[in-house]
Amino acid sequence: MKKIATLLLFVLSFSSFAQEEDAWVYFVDKPDEVYYANNPLEMLSQRALDRRTTQNIALDLKDIPISQTYMAQVEAATGITVMAKSKWLNALHIRGSQTNIQALTALSFVDHVQFANHSLNPTNRGVAYSTSHRNNEAFEIMANYNYGNSSNQIQMLNGHLLHQQDYTGQGKVIAVLDAGFPGVNTASSFQRLRDNNLILGGYNFPDRSSNFYTRNSHGTNVLSTMGGYVDGQLVGTAPDAGYYLFITEDVNSENPVEESYWVEALEMADSLGVDVVNSSLGYGEYDNASYSYSYSQRNGQIGFASRGAGIAHLKGIVCVISAGNEGNTSEPHIGIPADADHVLTVGAVNSSEAYASFSSIGPSFDGRVKPDVCAKGQSATVSSTTGAITTSNGTSFSSPILAGMVATFWSALPNLTADEVIQFVRESADQYTTPDIYKGYGVPDFQLALNNVLSTESFVKQSLTFYPNPVGNSLYIKGNYFDKGEFKLYNGLGQKVLQIVVLQNDQKISLESLAPGIYVYDFSANNTNLQGKLIKQ
Repeated sequence: MKKIATLLLFVLSFSSFAQEEDAWVYFVDKPDEVYYANNPLEMLSQRALDRRTTQNIALDLKDIPISQTYMAQVEAATGITVMAKSKWLNALHIRGSQTNIQALTALSFVDHVQFANHSLNPTNRGVAYSTSHRNNEAFEIMANYNYGNSSNQIQMLNGHLLHQQDYTGQGKVIAVLDAGFPGVNTASSFQRLRDNNLILGGYNFPDRSSNFYTRNSHGTNVLSTMGGYVDGQLVGTAPDAGYYLFITEDVNSENPVEESYWVEALEMADSLGVDVVNSSLGYGEYDNASYSYSYSQRNGQIGFASRGAGIAHLKGIVCVISAGNEGNTSEPHIGIPADADHVLTVGAVNSSEAYASFSSIGPSFDGRVKPDVCAKGQSATVSSTTGAITTSNGTSFSSPILAGMVATFWSALPNLTADEVIQFVRESADQYTTPDIYKGYGVPDFQLALNNVLSTESFVKQSLTFYPNPVGNSLYIKGNYFDKGEFKLYNGLGQKVLQIVVLQNDQKISLESLAPGIYVYDFSANNTNLQGKLIKQ
């Protein structure tokens, strides 16, 4: 018995000595910079490039993929496992012993390593990272939806008014970063998305698998508030947007690698040309308490996911993040990445727009208004994996309800930049001039936001929508803010293949006679000229 006890003590001691740590290794440069700068379609889709062009965002070093040579050498290092990678932060998430991780600093291309265990990092290393009233104005009603029990969560945002004008997210793409999406490929509540080919793809990062219709049902519930459709029971806030579904969360444990999966998914979403990201995930406490974030670290500049969210904003993406459900706990503040700057952090209210007590509060540690805005998160209407319509609580649902409305709003005004979208949404909220730590700027009014944009000097440009793109046989021009316009279309050789006068109510153009390919359109109206690319399928 004594020998067994001695052996057990030795095993425990050895296990403690060889304990694996999580860390990030950062590289000094990107040796493939010139090649990718000259071949941008090797790293980004045309849609991603178009999004940058529309918002006047230049390509930069963050867009360049991480060096495969560097990654291979780290993978070959003794006792090191590569868990994830980030081109934006030029880093790998690795796992290994403290000794083996620190040994990587001897490699010439390694800038530094940062342990997830905060106590293992030098204390002197600085962090240097780039980083009203409800409006009921009369208008022509073009569509009506039977929302059923979901009416309250849409109507409190005046989202139904945009839907009535036939703005439902068409032409915009949302990425959902969550824990799993079982049933999305089978449940009747997602049939409309499937029939219209609006599930565009996705990826399962924890399993490194293309099967994203698996794991936890949380993502299924979240998606339903945006894209679900059951007449008379549930209509999502963006039923005609396109969706990419990414699993980044492993509900079986809490480990910082989930932040790295999250950033990796965000980078993939960017490369695919996504416009809006919803993430109903948050990080504060980890299974290993040494990895957890104190409130003083929730300033948007320390959390790996928060820094990734900040870069996504620079790429022209609107990130919508749930505030968290810690309002009733001893640490009630928003977590990671809800503390990021230039994102819409969403708190929860009930059906009467009163603060839901579970919703995490602000401000960020550096004093910024958080949450930014609120939406219904108490007794929100959602779909289960079987298609049953039920209710659930959490900022997990206020966030996607808001994210869907952001996509719908942006589909009405596709030439806005991400910065402009965020600002118009904030300014439309009912507490914009008197924000607080519970509801931030308050509950947005998307009809007011739309009207505010239309009152600006550039409203003609910003209120015209050309969709879908890619297009089949019919192109639609939406926007009742011009008297008469002229639409021209040119093929890849610069030859004009179509010219038509577009009247205010003439919103459909037939492209049936055109061959598949890339075309350039030129639209002129009210002394305004718009140009862009169309892909004919």
